[in-house]
Amino acid sequence: MSVAPPLAEPDIALEVERSPAGHFHLHLLRLIQRLVDNLFTSFPPGRLESLLAEYPFLHGYRQQLQGWTLDGSLQTFEDTYEHHLPLRALQQELALPAGAVDLLIAAGLIEEDIQFGALFAALQQPLEKRHPCLGILSWLLGPDGPGASVVDAAETLAGHGLLELDRENGGVRLEWTLRIPLPVWDALRGEHAPRAGRHLRFQPAVSFPTMAELILPEEVRHQVAHLPEMVAAGHVDTLVIRGMTGVGRRTTLGAIARSLGRDLLLYEANEQNDEARRLLGPLATLTGALPVIRLQAGPGETVQLNRLPGYTGTVGVTMGRTGGIDGRAMDNALTFLLPPPDRAQRARFWQASGLPLARVEAELVQERYLLTGGRIIRVATAANNAMLLDGRSQAAADDVRQAMRAANRQALETLATPLEAVPGWSHLVVSERVASELAVLEARCRGRERLLDHVGPAFKHTLNRGVRALFSGPSGTGKTLAARTLAGVLQMDVYRVDLASVVNKYIGETEKNLNKLFTYAEELDIILLLDEGDSLMTRRTDVRGANDRYANLETNFLLQRLESYEGIILITTNAAQRIDDAFTRRLDVVVDFTLPDAAERRLLWQLHLPPGHAIEESFLDMVVDRCKLSGGQIRNSALHASLLALRHHRPAGALALDAALQREYRKAGLPYPLPPLGQEG
Repeated sequence: MSVAPPLAEPDIALEVERSPAGHFHLHLLRLIQRLVDNLFTSFPPGRLESLLAEYPFLHGYRQQLQGWTLDGSLQTFEDTYEHHLPLRALQQELALPAGAVDLLIAAGLIEEDIQFGALFAALQQPLEKRHPCLGILSWLLGPDGPGASVVDAAETLAGHGLLELDRENGGVRLEWTLRIPLPVWDALRGEHAPRAGRHLRFQPAVSFPTMAELILPEEVRHQVAHLPEMVAAGHVDTLVIRGMTGVGRRTTLGAIARSLGRDLLLYEANEQNDEARRLLGPLATLTGALPVIRLQAGPGETVQLNRLPGYTGTVGVTMGRTGGIDGRAMDNALTFLLPPPDRAQRARFWQASGLPLARVEAELVQERYLLTGGRIIRVATAANNAMLLDGRSQAAADDVRQAMRAANRQALETLATPLEAVPGWSHLVVSERVASELAVLEARCRGRERLLDHVGPAFKHTLNRGVRALFSGPSGTGKTLAARTLAGVLQMDVYRVDLASVVNKYIGETEKNLNKLFTYAEELDIILLLDEGDSLMTRRTDVRGANDRYANLETNFLLQRLESYEGIILITTNAAQRIDDAFTRRLDVVVDFTLPDAAERRLLWQLHLPPGHAIEESFLDMVVDRCKLSGGQIRNSALHASLLALRHHRPAGALALDAALQREYRKAGLPYPLPPLGQEG
């Protein structure tokens, strides 16, 4: 029925299509028929004539609907229609009191025909409301409507989130006006937009894979295969799917919904009392969709989850690996933890993405980048766009890496700083012992996934694909450069943690920030560099006050998170003695960097001095022997000497290097070990 202009005769279609919209239309006509009949029988003749003169549309409804047995039409419709009907679902699933559906439709009548708004405003004087109040509906619906129970019916509907009661008139309950949230009214009519309101989104069943198409580990797939039957039978109230972002939490729930012939209604916010959450239950019942709540909880946090008003079926929940859930909704809950995909599953995701990669390149990408399925699809889309912009018909591994880099920067830039990777080990000058340990670390990183299949049974529940390494040693000995070089040889991005953005003076905030950072790093598969990590890993102390207790809590959290971490993390420190022993036990590789010996210092000078310099060999020999500097100090000295030479437009000579060395020793507060040569600049 189309919306009629004010004072117009209604145009009523009594032949309705067999659909939820047609079913609603019959309910609406039955309600209008009852309401108009009661008006005609309740008003005295003189008053009725006056009313019809002011609102002639009432006479039109009266004439067109007179004699129609709409109750019988509704019953026949419902007896012969097997698919989902919103109003029937409300009555069956929520066990609504008699007349509640009529009250609900009457409350939204103004949405179908604006002329009823003027009528309600006139009948409710002195209330200046165009929406009906409880008193007027109790009268207009007559003896077959809610009658004396109108207040109970209204409060029941409001408790289910189907109705809003305007209680501004205080204790006069019959003067409370009724309003239906627009998404609820649309759903009653058999319609719903993709976005049903703030933080609410419908996703059609066909947008999800079938149960057979889900890419999951075989053991998990076998268990998940039984879930549709359990959900349909009502054996589980809450189905919680946990895991990293992109492992298929929502996709798994969507596949379950699809197998049941249901859409998915996603609640995208973590706020527990907002309007969207109040609408989630009634909209799920009205549309037949499976409601899914996306929760986020930091370490040590517990989210309260109660049963949804207006809904009696299974609720899906997606959540990360941290935090807990409590509340009545968890009385009959089932929880699954989805692991990140292994190499075979990643291959299927890359294949499903449609990115045209050569076989060798595809195998390289599948082996190198330990991404979740959701990340693979997004990265593949960006890489495909880059390929098309270049006019190529085949993508390359470098397209994938550049797409990953763009995604990484967007997610991590507020918590960490990207560092430029160094392409090979030849630029890193370290002792043979350190080089050997770095080679072990590289092998450990390359084989971090395959290693899981080549260890004894004792490692089954204690080993994951994470790699945790500590670089200790004095400043300037190459710890950060080693991290950048490792990233270069592994062709991975490396990000240095910005401790200023992570550490927070408020209790619990540091742990939340660290967990967020670690979660991003795992999901994006980057190398995380925790520079000066001893500031977060100090030894636990005896608790003598609140500060000690909270500092120990931070340390305990970091210990647990490092143990479960599934990425590559490198920790640097120049004060290894301050680090708690419990951290050291959890590290896979410890590399002790030392100050370079004479041979290493000579090689460092050769690498850092500019080609064509004019420094005498004898002076350089003396510098190598007497100036026992770190690699960082050699770098600074060579850079300053090059600057002095540039200022004087000549090659760097002994005087420039001597001045640069004196400057470096002054910075360190140490006596200069070389005889004076004069000064330049």
